[in-house]
Amino acid sequence: MAFSSFHDAATAQDAGWRQTHLGRLMGSALRRFDARVLQLMAHNVEVPLALSNLAARDQVSAAHVHITRHLALQGDRLTDLAQRAGMTKQAMANLVDQCEAWGLVTREADPLDARARRVCFTPAGLAWLQAFRDAVAQAEAEFRAEVGDDVATVVSIGLEAYAGGAGGA
Repeated sequence: MAFSSFHDAATAQDAGWRQTHLGRLMGSALRRFDARVLQLMAHNVEVPLALSNLAARDQVSAAHVHITRHLALQGDRLTDLAQRAGMTKQAMANLVDQCEAWGLVTREADPLDARARRVCFTPAGLAWLQAFRDAVAQAEAEFRAEVGDDVATVVSIGLEAYAGGAGGA
């Protein structure tokens, strides 16, 4: 087979998989899901108005949601929060600074170590957390309605197994 005809066949074959492989589909689904959650949070009347406005203007990103996902209700040291979120301490410190300025979290003295500080939810942050919970539940319900209960269950079980796997070759 000549290079040009091999190249043409490979190019035609190549075009599809790069757009539809599992990693790309999961990434696209995650971006869609996170965008929907943030949209729902922006319109939740329980979220303080300033936070709703930030979410509505796309000032809150999925990165900011890391704090919502990973901060323990009793608070955490910054290093523990960063480790659980899979981020560097510096990157998490920047997010905490922003969230502190928005009134979601505060830094308090650690009762176990006078040198350390704990990141804790404020009352507004707890309202944000509840809005996040409600938005995730609604986005999951919308996903189920769109793909059907059986498919949603299989996807959920499959992703849970894959995410919890050792993953290596």
